[in-house]
Amino acid sequence: MRAASLPSGVVARLADQVRAASASRRPLVIQAGGTKDFYGNSTAGERLDPRECAGIVAYEPTELVITARAGTPLTELEAALAERNQMLPFEPPHFGEAATVGGCVAAGLAGPRRAAVGVASGAIRDSVLGARLLDGRGAVLSFGGTVMKNVAGYDVSRLLAGSLGTLGVLLEVSIRVVPQPPLERTVQIVADEEGAARRCAKWRQLGLPVSATLWHRDRLFLRMSGSRTAVEAALSATEGDALEDSEARALWRDVREQRAPFFNGSGKLWRVAVSPGAAALAMTGEQLIEWSGALRWLSTDAAGSMIRSRAAALGGHATLFRGHSGGETAFTPCAPVVARLEARLRAEFDPAGIFNPGRMHANEPG
Repeated sequence: MRAASLPSGVVARLADQVRAASASRRPLVIQAGGTKDFYGNSTAGERLDPRECAGIVAYEPTELVITARAGTPLTELEAALAERNQMLPFEPPHFGEAATVGGCVAAGLAGPRRAAVGVASGAIRDSVLGARLLDGRGAVLSFGGTVMKNVAGYDVSRLLAGSLGTLGVLLEVSIRVVPQPPLERTVQIVADEEGAARRCAKWRQLGLPVSATLWHRDRLFLRMSGSRTAVEAALSATEGDALEDSEARALWRDVREQRAPFFNGSGKLWRVAVSPGAAALAMTGEQLIEWSGALRWLSTDAAGSMIRSRAAALGGHATLFRGHSGGETAFTPCAPVVARLEARLRAEFDPAGIFNPGRMHANEPG
């Protein structure tokens, strides 16, 4: 499956808008479907909408690679993969029907399969093979293929994953895909937080084909994916009650898309990332734990400083995912050396500082 490359008229209009904004140092807010506008710090400026730059450019199922323009609806790309029994390995959340491929990559958010065992796993950056970007000068830059790196030695296409549009306007991206597993089964086990952590550690040691875990209110859910032989053997090594396939699909979809009742809580929602074997958070509020303990959602009204201090003590970090108010920043402030490196990268790609200023780091100059 192949289509023409970037539509020149659309790119020219976007480039003109970027150059005009850069000349007057007028901030631009890159917004396509808007389904992830809540994520990150608030930003303001003239809207730049890249959705006209849409369509699947190339798809080679035998090569396990798909290339699509950034404005392509995420549902369209996933449907094309499903026709060939393939999928994105990181199971990204959509948070709405208007989600686009570019927004998926720019947000850098992965779903339940992020910590799976095997090739169908990993962060979005692990699957981004190449990209085309409109920088702050209005120039189209291409990265990938034979891995192109900037002078600092970074794989630039992967740097775009999770950059929240602060480096430029994503125009096109090539992504690694994987075959859909022949079989998936989900079981439910009664376990407290400590017991769930022990079981997840044991399953990792046994090398079971675990593709997702979920703990909430003393219920541990385990999804296994792979060949029939591997999944059935793993089922015999675990205890628990099997879920019907339709019930299991609804469970993982509702967690991925944050439709589960837990996400409707009144407190602020924190996303705490730690190592799988880290100790309990021991914070007030309610938790939902994924990725064998590596991702801990916390709904609480506790002070952000306390949550971030506890996350740091466990070797991780905490992001205020939803419920911004009172001046609390979304992301944990970077160490000075990292902040300087990020500032240098932004200056390279966006010298006038026009793209989504403050989205990642509040109060940064635009």
